Amino acid sequence: MDTTTPPRPDASPGRTRSRLTRLLHTHPRRSLLAVLLFLVVAGVLGGPVAGTLDSDGGFAPADSDSALAVERLEEASGRSPSAGIVALVDTGTPTGTGTGTPDDVEAAARTLAGLDGVAEALPAGASRDGTSALVVAVLDATADEEAVAEAALAAFEDDDAVTLGGPAVTGLQIGERVGEDLGRAELLAFPVLVLLSLLFFGGRAAVLPLVVGATTVLGTFLALAGVNQVYGLSVFALNLVIGLGLGLAIDYTLFLLSRYREELDRQGPGLGAVLTTMRTAGRTVVYSAATVAVALATLTVFPMGFLKSMGLAGAVVAVVAAAAALVVSPAIFGLWGPKLARRRRGAAAGSSEGRWYRLSHAVMARPGAVAAVTAVVMVVLAAPALRAEWTPVDSSAVPTDLSARTVADTLEDEYDGAGTTPVLAAVRADGADEAASFAGAASQLPGVLTPAGAVEVGPGTWQVDLTVDGDPEGDAAQRVVAEVRGLAGDTGTDVLVGGPAAEFVDQQAAIGDALPLAAGLLVLLTVLVLWLMTGSVVLPVKAVVMNTLTAGVALGALTFVYQDGRLTGLLGYTPNGGVEPTNFLVAAAVVFALSTDYGVFLLGRIKEARESGLTEREAVATGLGRTGSVVTAAAILLAVAIGAFSTSSISFIQQIGIATAVGVLVDAFVVRSFLVPALMGLLGKWNWWSPMPLRRLHDRIGLSEGEPVPVEPVRVLAGTP
Repeated sequence: MDTTTPPRPDASPGRTRSRLTRLLHTHPRRSLLAVLLFLVVAGVLGGPVAGTLDSDGGFAPADSDSALAVERLEEASGRSPSAGIVALVDTGTPTGTGTGTPDDVEAAARTLAGLDGVAEALPAGASRDGTSALVVAVLDATADEEAVAEAALAAFEDDDAVTLGGPAVTGLQIGERVGEDLGRAELLAFPVLVLLSLLFFGGRAAVLPLVVGATTVLGTFLALAGVNQVYGLSVFALNLVIGLGLGLAIDYTLFLLSRYREELDRQGPGLGAVLTTMRTAGRTVVYSAATVAVALATLTVFPMGFLKSMGLAGAVVAVVAAAAALVVSPAIFGLWGPKLARRRRGAAAGSSEGRWYRLSHAVMARPGAVAAVTAVVMVVLAAPALRAEWTPVDSSAVPTDLSARTVADTLEDEYDGAGTTPVLAAVRADGADEAASFAGAASQLPGVLTPAGAVEVGPGTWQVDLTVDGDPEGDAAQRVVAEVRGLAGDTGTDVLVGGPAAEFVDQQAAIGDALPLAAGLLVLLTVLVLWLMTGSVVLPVKAVVMNTLTAGVALGALTFVYQDGRLTGLLGYTPNGGVEPTNFLVAAAVVFALSTDYGVFLLGRIKEARESGLTEREAVATGLGRTGSVVTAAAILLAVAIGAFSTSSISFIQQIGIATAVGVLVDAFVVRSFLVPALMGLLGKWNWWSPMPLRRLHDRIGLSEGEPVPVEPVRVLAGTP
């Protein structure tokens, strides 16, 4: 049945937007001056945010047993339970006895011990061949790890015999490298984006995405500076802000400009063309930003700081990008007006739209076959994601040219204890006998390599350090964590278990607990926004299925490359046999959000064409004809903007860039070109079906923007038969 709802008069929000559009269009220079002042304020207040963000990971839940174990030991002892800085001293004496040069080692220990924030620094053994020795520094529990690491690096800056690593140095160096990588990515991507913008936007219109992009990025920095005062954000969120901010700014301005040029052709220059553009394409931008924001906001359901930071930053940047586009675009349209019109070259005008129009009709001529083949191909490409192996963030994620990576690799290759994982137990007991008894029982567990004692670190608190065979993600280490926790329950001892293996176990458990809620919210909110836009329940459900397929293809590529260790020379990463799971979730959310983003633009034009009186298939073909070239151009530009992550020297940042670039290109060139028109051709009027109660509710909400804009089939404008 035909479920088209009659148009309603503009509601109050529509009139408010109209007044704002008139103001921006009528006073373009004042409006752009206000934008410039905002950029200055945002740059001054928000620009320094990069230096205030956390660089210590956030890949494990802050309230997990593993995190609480560390807190318990720190409160009891006043110091960290494990080394924060590791100094590798080059002794140059391959004696084979593992003794090293005592003077060099002792000097390094004294230097570290003299730094503010270091509780103790002691020699910790030598390499098997005696060419190097270790000094480990334990930090005060209240010490600023970044400040201590900076002081340590400065103290040994001129000492070529000492190489520094450990968690504190690793966090500092990765944080610094994130900033360097961002700068390099911008230098590489910006000229390409400028050239592509000149090609796709044409002439002075290329200024539009640059202004909106700068406003988006700096505006988001300003907003995140405020958020960071309440909730400490991860430094890795900056990558998402830069890439996604530029990408969405380009997308939104490209769609607004494309529609404005259509209205210039239809109405001529003036306020009417701008009002129609903002009432149609502007409304679609709002829906698009809403879908992107809600998709990324679902990451905040997970209790890991990394995911929360990515979710908050992604949601904020989507909203700011839409606001910037909706403010800057009318002002630019008012300033240059007809100078932004398309350059026509005779009958070739509109040929691109004609090609997409003809492709859509060709697809709908055999919709079942095209849909089946496209779906099968996408399922095959997504299949590698089903065999993903989860691995934690480890030293392989650290760039090989950093001292922290050198220390980690040397410890793995040349020192006893390589191939093992530390598991620590924070024990509260009434006496030493109870703690010693627990330590003895834990030492007898399968997989524990050496006996461990209970060391009192404070009144009533003991630390038990177990050495376990294998990597943190290995079966042996995870089994020991579970058995130590089970032993605590059996003996009635108050024990919290920490260490890398316990953190990984807690991370997996937290993801498993939160995933159903996050996935449910993602589907529910996406369906809700698309229902508000279209009034249909079929189109939103179909969009969720197609977006899931697209995300699957992107994640399949991520597994195929990074887990299987391909393209290591080109991308410059060290494979560790798996994919970090929180990174997997971020990539999935970003690809899902951007797939919905492009779907919104296409559905908006199809709905508009259908409401103007075109038949079902003609509306689909016209919608694809109007948006096909624009969506593909936007996808290419966004793939360049966010795909620049692939130049990062930090592997899990690379992965987001690769997965997103693959996802948006597949969505634009495969899903929107073949799968969407095929499925809409198959379903016909059923695309717009909705239960009667929901139809009535949608009518009462009154989201229609007024009378439908007259739409002619693309083939007429393209001059094709």
